[in-house]
Amino acid sequence: MTVITCMDRRIQAPQFLGLEAGDAYVLRNAGAYASDDAIRSVVVSRAMLGTRVVAVVGHTDCRMNGLPEDRVRAELTDRTGSSIELDLGGFDDLEGNVRAQVERIRAHPWLADLSVHGFVYELETGSLRLVT
Repeated sequence: MTVITCMDRRIQAPQFLGLEAGDAYVLRNAGAYASDDAIRSVVVSRAMLGTRVVAVVGHTDCRMNGLPEDRVRAELTDRTGSSIELDLGGFDDLEGNVRAQVERIRAHPWLADLSVHGFVYELETGSLRLVT
C-alpha cells in the first residue's frame, strides 16, 4: 500500500489507518496533493515494490483549504525578488480535493490497475471517513 497524506505534523501516518511502521509507503506533502512527484513515487512503488492499493488521505483543519495562492505568490515574490509559476495545491473543498487527487492517480495510464481510495481524517475525533 502507498498512502498520500498531508505533511501536517498532527497527522501520524500510517497509524491512523491501523497500520504498523513498514506496512505502507507514506508520501507526505502539503494538502495530500497527487503532484507529478507524488505520482512518480506511486509509479515506482507500483513497478518496483508491488504496490496494489493507494490511499489519498486529506484531513480536517488543513491549512491548504482556502489557501490564497495569488497572495502567497505575491508575498514570496516581494520577499525574494523572484517570481515563479508554481501550483501550490490550494483548494476550497476538502472532499472535492480528495476526489480530484484520487482521479488524478486513476487517470495515469501506468496506474490504471491500482485500487485507489480517498479518505478524510477527522482530526477532532481521530476517525477516518471514506470519500471515494
